[in-house]
Parts: sequence; structure tokens; C-alpha cells
Amino acid sequence: MGRVIMLGLAGVVALFATLLAAFTLGFRAKWPPLLDRVRRFNRDVTNRHQMRTAGQHGVTYAVVEHVGRRSGRGYRTPVGAVPTPDGFVVGLPYGPGADWVRNVLAAGGATVEHDGRAVTVVRPELTDRAAVTGHFGAAERLVQRLYGVDDFLLLREADQTVA
Repeated sequence: MGRVIMLGLAGVVALFATLLAAFTLGFRAKWPPLLDRVRRFNRDVTNRHQMRTAGQHGVTYAVVEHVGRRSGRGYRTPVGAVPTPDGFVVGLPYGPGADWVRNVLAAGGATVEHDGRAVTVVRPELTDRAAVTGHFGAAERLVQRLYGVDDFLLLREADQTVA
């Protein structure tokens, strides 16, 4: 009986490892069906939970306030914004085609709520991992490489931008 339980447990662990590997490989490959499902889950579940505290003092996640390109509606999206000397850098796990990224690029700026303050950001710029790697810790860089996060958005604080 104990052997059957151990075999069953080993099977469950192997199944979990296989599913995790498939998820990671699909995410790295930017496989659209997987990214769409993850994006939808995050929009409907994870983002709602993160919005309770995002942008507050001492919280990892910030909030990007942006305006829809077509609708003109205001939106609030939780993101992992890392402070830089002149603004923020945000990793783009879904790539630069995410709606909020396209909205910020089209508008030429947004507002970022980070660490309890609202910051107007301007001149958004897409960049690659090599240009921003120094702003992230070792663990963040490992996760970015593991999941193939190669696109980043630079957001410059308005009052620190030279015209």
C-alpha cells in the first residue's frame, strides 16, 4: 500500500514538473494561446488583487494611469515599476503589444503611482534587457531570463526631462 502511495505521489510531482516546464517554454516562446490565457487570468484575478495595494508606500507594484487610444477612457494597470535615476523601468512579460503599453506610447506619457506618490512620466521608450539590466536585482534578472522577458519600457519623470 505504501508503495502505491509513493508511486502516485511521484506521478503527481512528475506531472506538476512537466506542466511547469511546458508553461515556462510556452511563455518564453511567446505562444499566443498561452499568453492570452495568462493575460486574461491576470486581468480578471491577479490585477484586481494587486490593485488593493499597488502604488502604496512599501509595495512592490506600482499603478500606471493611462488613457485608451480609441476610447479616451482612463485606465489603471498594476505593473512592476523599478525606480531609476530619471524615472522608472517596467519589464514587459507579454511584449510591447499589451494595450496599456500601446496606450502610454501613443499618449507620450502617463502617471505612475509608486511608493505612495503620483509621478507624471513622459517620453516612454521601448528598450531591451541589455540597456536596463543594472536596475534589477539578481533574482529579477533570473526570472526575466527564465520567462524570456526581453522588452522593457522606460518612463521618464516629467520634471527631470530635459526639453
